[in-house]
Amino acid sequence: MPTVLLVRHGRTAANTGGLLAGWTPGIGLDDVGSEQAIALARRLAVVPLAAVVSSPLQRCLETTAELVDVPGPRNTPRPATQVDDRLGECRYGDWTGRPLKELAKDPLWRVVQAHPSAVTFPGPDGESMLRMQQRAVDAIREHDARVAGEHGEDAVWLAVSHGDVIKAVLADALGMHLDAFQRIVVDPCSVSAVRYTPLRPFAVRMNDSGGDLAALVPAPRRKRRPARARAAAPPLTASDAVVGGPPGHHPTTP
Repeated sequence: MPTVLLVRHGRTAANTGGLLAGWTPGIGLDDVGSEQAIALARRLAVVPLAAVVSSPLQRCLETTAELVDVPGPRNTPRPATQVDDRLGECRYGDWTGRPLKELAKDPLWRVVQAHPSAVTFPGPDGESMLRMQQRAVDAIREHDARVAGEHGEDAVWLAVSHGDVIKAVLADALGMHLDAFQRIVVDPCSVSAVRYTPLRPFAVRMNDSGGDLAALVPAPRRKRRPARARAAAPPLTASDAVVGGPPGHHPTTP
C-alpha cells in the first residue's frame, strides 16, 4: 500500500509569539520557517512523490510551495498541489488568535490536555477535536486509496497539515484513543510516515526533523516465486508485521 508523508508546516510568528493561530488568515512562514521548508525539500529530493495535498491555510501552502519547488529523483518535476479543507487546522472558535498563556487559565484547557475527545471549542465556529480527527483521517484514507489506484501500492505521497491534525491522524494509525494524542510530538517541518494496509496501518516514522529520508523510497519488487515454493511457504502480506522486527531497507540513491 502507498506511504503517506505527513508534514507539519514550517515555523510562523504565531508559533514563536505563543498565539493560537487556528484559521486566522494571513499567517505565513517566518524566516526560520522558510529555511525549515527549504531544508526539508532538499531531504525529500530522493523520494518520488505521486501526489501532494495541502491544507488551504497560508502557512501550509507556503511550506508546500517550497517542497514542490525542488525536483524529485532524476530531476523529475513534482505533481501539482491539491488543496483539501479537511486537512486544515482545527477550528478553535473563540480561542482563535488568543495567547496560549491566557488560554491556559481557562478551565477548558485542562480538558483539552486530559480528555480532548470531549472538547468542542466555544463559539459558533468552534469544532470538536473528535470531528477534527474524523475529517482528517477520512481525507488521508481517501487520498491514499486514490493514490493506490492511480499510481500503485508502492507509491509515496505527501500531505502538509498542522500539528494537532497530524497528531490526531497518528493517534488513529497507532490505535490510540484521541485522549492520548497529547503524548505525540509533531514539530514544525517534521516528517511522519504512515502506510495503510488492508488489516492495519503502520507508523513508519514519527516527528523526523533531520533523518535520512532515502529509506522511504519503495524497495524494488522481488521476482515472483514458483507456485510450488509459494504453497510451501506463504509470503508475508502487506498487513503482516515481522516477528522480531523487520531487517530494514537501505536503497541505493536514485
